[in-house]
Amino acid sequence: MTFGQFLSILQARKWVALAVFSLVVAVTVVVSLVLPKQYLGVSSVMVDVKPDPVSAMGFPSVALPTFMSTQVDVLSSDRVALRVIRDLKLSENAAIREQWQAETNGEGTFEQYLVDILHKSLDVRPSRDSNVISIGYKSPDARFAAGIANAFAQAYIATTLELKVDPARQFTSFFRAQTNDARDALEKAQQRLSQYQQSNGIIATDERLDVENARLNELSSQLTQLQAISAESSSRQAQARGNQADRLQEVLNNPLISGLRADLARNEAKLQELTQRLGDRHPQVVEARANITELRSRMNAEIARVSSGVGVSNDINKSREAQLRAALDAQRASVLQMKAVRDEGSVLLREVENAQRIYDNLMTRLNQAGLEAQNTQSYVNVLTVAQPPVEHASPKLLLNTALAIVLGLILAIGVALLMELSDRRVRSSEDAVAYLGLPVIGSLPTPSAKRFNPARPAALGLAQRSLALPGPGHH
Repeated sequence: MTFGQFLSILQARKWVALAVFSLVVAVTVVVSLVLPKQYLGVSSVMVDVKPDPVSAMGFPSVALPTFMSTQVDVLSSDRVALRVIRDLKLSENAAIREQWQAETNGEGTFEQYLVDILHKSLDVRPSRDSNVISIGYKSPDARFAAGIANAFAQAYIATTLELKVDPARQFTSFFRAQTNDARDALEKAQQRLSQYQQSNGIIATDERLDVENARLNELSSQLTQLQAISAESSSRQAQARGNQADRLQEVLNNPLISGLRADLARNEAKLQELTQRLGDRHPQVVEARANITELRSRMNAEIARVSSGVGVSNDINKSREAQLRAALDAQRASVLQMKAVRDEGSVLLREVENAQRIYDNLMTRLNQAGLEAQNTQSYVNVLTVAQPPVEHASPKLLLNTALAIVLGLILAIGVALLMELSDRRVRSSEDAVAYLGLPVIGSLPTPSAKRFNPARPAALGLAQRSLALPGPGHH
């Protein structure tokens, strides 16, 4: 279809199209004037993303797209609507209750009926590039629309505060119970530690073990030294019991024995001289031999006495070694016992420290949860308070009329085209060519043409039809 054909169809069906267009516009204007006026009350709230001074934490999820969607869902929830109903006491309105009885015959709950009514006129829209949420409500009463919008804003703020405070209160109860249990566990651990310290007469944190360890080391060192001395004295005693008693250091260092040896050496030298000069049987020689024998006897007796002293010293050293070894064993057993006692006391002390640490952590969490449970500041603040609008928001006469004009034009053109399709006619030479498949060689003027001559009847019958010659395929 060409544009010329389209115009010819509209011209032929202009009265029908005009009737459809006028009907659509007229109906729209009448309906817009008849419909009751609706007023839109608009308030807005802002989600504050600053850190919470109580918990010292911000809202890291506020940057997520789902955060604002969640806030819109909360604002549009039944919980917020029920709070609005409770705050405004809408359930006490007798007229609304009668309307509910008439529409539902008492089926369902009256509160849910009110929630559905409020949601039908509620419009919640989040801002695209900010944390502001717009709350709109339509009503035939301007003051009622503004009041409901403000009530939804206040109910939303109170609900967000409840959603934050209620879990904190539950956590407070939980941490209070856990803190009481931790306090009991700490008291029991401290009681066990005190009883253990009292029963063993120690303090788990004293320095007695270090002192006893030092004493043990000292006894071990003394025993080592005494073992060396005892070994030496045993060697001297063995030497004294043999044929080498005169080579003992004590014998060699004894002045009496040294004097007797000197006297013995002089008498032996004198005896040898007398023997050579007087002979073996001379009285002086016999006397000299007797003196030598007496000196040797005295020296041997002194050597025996000194050697016996070496044995006594060895016995003393052995006794001291045995005593020191017994003391070392006793000290070692005492240190081991003290170490075992201290280890067990350390275990009890660690139990007390762990119980104290758990109790302190729970007390910190309890105090934190208690502060959060007492919080009265929500992270949502009212940005704009709704005022009763002066002009109604709907119906909008100019907008509806403009839309009716556009829709009327579309429907008028559509009706004209449908009528033309149901009753197709030849309205131009293009239609004749399309239907007959013949070329146009000329056309006659219409009766309204200026050059039309009514005296020519032969041309009158052909004034409104076109002439065509047969094509190459026709005869």
